[in-house]
Amino acid sequence: MDSDLELSRKVKLNDIRNLMVELGITDDDFEFYGKYTGKIKLSVLEKLKSKPDGKLILVTAITPTSFGEGKTLTTIGLGQALKKIGKKGIIAIREPSVGPVFGIKGGAAGGGYSQVLPMEMINLHFNGDFSAIAAAHNLLAAILDNHILKGNDLGIDVTNILWNRTMDMNDRSLRQIVIGLGGRVNGIPRESSFVITAASEVMAILALATSRKNLKERLGEIVVGYTYDKKVVKAKDLQAHKAMAVLLNEAIMPNLVQTSEHTPALVHAGPFANIAHGTNSIIADKIALKLADYVVTECGFGADLGAEKFFDIVCRSSDIYPSAVVIVATCRAIKLHGGVSEKPEENLYKENTYAFKKGLANLEAHIINMKKFGVPLIVAVNKFPKDSVSEIEMIFELCKFMNVECAAHDAFIKGGDGAIELAQKTVSLADNYINTERKFLYELDQSVEEKITEIATKIYGATDVYFEKRAKAKIKRFVELGYGNLPICIAKTQSSLSDNPKAIGVPTDWSLTVTDAKLSAGAGFIVIICGDMMLMPGLPKIPAAVNMDVDENGEITGLF
Repeated sequence: MDSDLELSRKVKLNDIRNLMVELGITDDDFEFYGKYTGKIKLSVLEKLKSKPDGKLILVTAITPTSFGEGKTLTTIGLGQALKKIGKKGIIAIREPSVGPVFGIKGGAAGGGYSQVLPMEMINLHFNGDFSAIAAAHNLLAAILDNHILKGNDLGIDVTNILWNRTMDMNDRSLRQIVIGLGGRVNGIPRESSFVITAASEVMAILALATSRKNLKERLGEIVVGYTYDKKVVKAKDLQAHKAMAVLLNEAIMPNLVQTSEHTPALVHAGPFANIAHGTNSIIADKIALKLADYVVTECGFGADLGAEKFFDIVCRSSDIYPSAVVIVATCRAIKLHGGVSEKPEENLYKENTYAFKKGLANLEAHIINMKKFGVPLIVAVNKFPKDSVSEIEMIFELCKFMNVECAAHDAFIKGGDGAIELAQKTVSLADNYINTERKFLYELDQSVEEKITEIATKIYGATDVYFEKRAKAKIKRFVELGYGNLPICIAKTQSSLSDNPKAIGVPTDWSLTVTDAKLSAGAGFIVIICGDMMLMPGLPKIPAAVNMDVDENGEITGLF
């Protein structure tokens, strides 16, 4: 089979105007970024406010392997299949980060016959959104350091600054740095750091904002540090938030593209789920719900991270709530969680009944977790050619035992045609679901420690939580400053239900270790850092970048 890049180039893309006609969008509603993409203006929400919302379908997954389990592929395939069964659907997913694209993952826009296109554009500098977010973040950092140098009228404690800098690249050398060296003309020397742009609070704010006004309010609430008398210093105290919003004026509008079968797709915002809340923007979801009858969106990594945060953070920040949840599973991931080594990779495609039965416990745990939110579930088995029929049947048997729907799909090789059964069953679940109560895992008026413990014990399966001294001190300060009622955003490994990336399956008799805490007041949550979680990834020994090239005609190779 051709590579994803080769397949994408064989697709004759529709002019973006064709998608606009399909969705009922006019030129007045749209900013064109060339022939095949552009941005939907926020005024569409006001224009369509009387139109009822469609149904939201949330796609999540079991604990993934390093290969990924095809969550975005399933999202796109399901969206394409909706059209095959006569439904008006739209896809809403996150933007890829350049860091992982050039690091270990390569491109991140689906695969095979279920891709969002144009892939090169989406994976690289897509309509300038990540650059705008990085610029807004770094503008605040520059204004902060300039304020300190030019007299420090706010009395900012230089030894207690919280705001760092950002760039959209994996670079471990920037995790801890010293700035301002070279004399007074270059600023005040102090320690600082970088985070990858997907981990920036500005990224989270963009994804959670509901309007330009709300964006400015959230940006203004960013806490950048403390004064000498222990009071918080916010971005609005530095009068930086309005200029930051100027930089984000275009970035706040969702990007419209298409799939390999010309299904409309909104690709917008890109917070990671292992270090942020891991979903595309609320604005994109709300616009999509007005433009289509069914919206297929996804959340990052396994359901323990992305889906829990979708319910407890995203749904609290808006009036949206899923009508169905799709949990993606693969036979290879189940075998890995049953103890099969992923090296060589071929091990994961050999039939192994013993390991498979053991690994099914991971899927079972995610099903149990998602049932806590009261939304109907379906397990989507992303099939590979070498998968055993008997192992797929074992997944169906588990789902039958747990009273949840199940459907296998091969959207990779068949596109929407390969996910018709999944679409039919998912639509049936969504249509028959009546949301009488929005369920959350914890109440906001619980203590910070109680909220963390609820997530750790009820979702991750921990027996208890251990708070290191630094984390306890920071949480105490956040509560004293009036931030104790914020939701919790756990930053932990995506490779395990626990905080240990090597603990496969369903770890038991373990404690979640909270090593640090970070206040994201503008985003509206407290980030709880567990284990050795890094907010700036590093590159592998052989980065994906070394296999990439571009020829004299501008043709890129090795990106996917």
